[in-house]
Amino acid sequence: MDSSSISSTAASFVTLKFRCFDPTYAYSATPNHRRSFVTSSRSLTPCATNSNGSMATTENSERKIITGEAGYVLEDVPHFSDYISDLPTYPNPLQDNPSYSVVKQHFVDVDDSVAQNIVVHQDSPRGRHFRRVGPREKVYFESDDVHACIVTCGGLCPGLNTVIREIVCGLYYMYGVHKVLGIEGGYRGFYARNTIPLTPKIVNGIHKRGGTILGTSRGGHDTSKIVDSIQDRGINQQLALVNGFKKSNMYVYQVYVLGGDGTQKGASAIFEEIRRRGLKVAVAGIPKTIDNDIPIIDKSFGFDTAVEEAQRAISAAHVEAESFENGIGVVKLMGRYSGFIAMYATIASRDVDCCLIPESPFYLEGPGGLFEYIEKRLKENGHMVIVIAEGAGQELLSEIMHTMDQQDASGNKLLQDVGLWISQKIRDHFGKKRKMTINLKYIDPTYMIRAVPSNASDNVYCTLLAHSAIHGAMAGYTGFTVGPVNGRHAYIPFYRITERQNRVVITDRMWARLLSSTNQPSFLDPKKISSPSYVLFESRRQGGFVKYEMKSMQNALKQLVEKIQECGLCFRIIRNHYYAFPINIAAELTIRK
Repeated sequence: MDSSSISSTAASFVTLKFRCFDPTYAYSATPNHRRSFVTSSRSLTPCATNSNGSMATTENSERKIITGEAGYVLEDVPHFSDYISDLPTYPNPLQDNPSYSVVKQHFVDVDDSVAQNIVVHQDSPRGRHFRRVGPREKVYFESDDVHACIVTCGGLCPGLNTVIREIVCGLYYMYGVHKVLGIEGGYRGFYARNTIPLTPKIVNGIHKRGGTILGTSRGGHDTSKIVDSIQDRGINQQLALVNGFKKSNMYVYQVYVLGGDGTQKGASAIFEEIRRRGLKVAVAGIPKTIDNDIPIIDKSFGFDTAVEEAQRAISAAHVEAESFENGIGVVKLMGRYSGFIAMYATIASRDVDCCLIPESPFYLEGPGGLFEYIEKRLKENGHMVIVIAEGAGQELLSEIMHTMDQQDASGNKLLQDVGLWISQKIRDHFGKKRKMTINLKYIDPTYMIRAVPSNASDNVYCTLLAHSAIHGAMAGYTGFTVGPVNGRHAYIPFYRITERQNRVVITDRMWARLLSSTNQPSFLDPKKISSPSYVLFESRRQGGFVKYEMKSMQNALKQLVEKIQECGLCFRIIRNHYYAFPINIAAELTIRK
């Protein structure tokens, strides 16, 4: 089959996901750069989570893409000037702030950006970038006119109070903003009119406490009612009719939203409605998820604290296990769809014999199964420790309990307690079938970890996130979230944060380090491994689509490497999915049988 015929039928073979610039919508921005507003067929405004963990989406909007020389691409964030004309600007008060007098350069350059990929080849294009965070020389708010609010949503996470404290203190001491409110009880608090005033005195010591002083909840997101509240309630400040402002542009407000991927989807929907109404309201997201499952950014706040606290549970399980004959310690950790906490806690501990995460399927009985490995370790060491993420093995439980489609208020799949389930399975197998005496102790520290205050590392990180969000809002940026990308903090469009979830790549070196530490097998069920017949991918060098037949699973890797090298691609294999990455464009390729 030639490339042209394959190209014409490509849609029937495979779904390719591209994040790329569409030059059709470009217009000249500078002599060396092109700016575009791209409307993609994929939505920017996700509203729910499907039962399988994927992002459900709704109405779309524009994406700001700036291209430059040598393959430079900037995924920019929205700005007031995109939809409100003739806005005045003001000198940034930081230039007169005594605390910043020691800083050599007060403000970041308007063209500064942060590269998404920093490992490149000699002839690689510059690739994708995000706008660098930091104070700008001009701001779009006068300090006395700003009314800001902070809301926390979703589950608890170490560091929430620290972020709240640093937003309040940063607004007060950096920009002279003294009108800050806390929205109580999550998104519902907007239209329930539950607010508390926040001052540096009130928030002074809250970073030493776990949880959130504002309270939180899941669900309750009603975009129209929330924006109505922002627009109508008395906490808004209306400007005088000056400089020909229309009334629809007279609302001065900053909304800081702390939450995970579901919360950031809600913040994105709020921003879209605010932009539709033409309101001067900055919406800034600060990503919060203890599971570290938010993409693009290096990590989410609270993750370091969670890994550190997980060590206590693992140490306790190890003490219990080695103190008894055939002792087994089972520790369940957070990780609904992503096993980062379990993986990092296992590597840090070095006391763990087996780590089970959602990304790596396992089976119990038969050759190469979990039970065989447990018996082997008990005979060798006399004890063992198992760490399991809460989302691991759910497909095994769902087959028994038929709970696959149940969801919580946030749209997350309801999970069965895999720790209790696997503990009972181990007891039944070795006690009844193998007639072995085992001493199993099950520890679930989930809510203890979520409720602790953040450690020193996360406290510093939370400060940087809070200040980054403040600088962006004051500079007129909106519809963004903040976070470090390759060690440099950047403003990231909401759609990049909510389009997928960050997951452990079990073909990466970090997972290999864990396997080296635990010496556990892969637990892949040979009965469920099938051989794909072909892979379809797009070749930039040859043009069109290339269909490649693979004769056998044993030779598939070598064959595919050779074929992909011919077409100028690099790739990774994750289970039965081949991920091919042309330079500067990411395409997901699914094996078809």
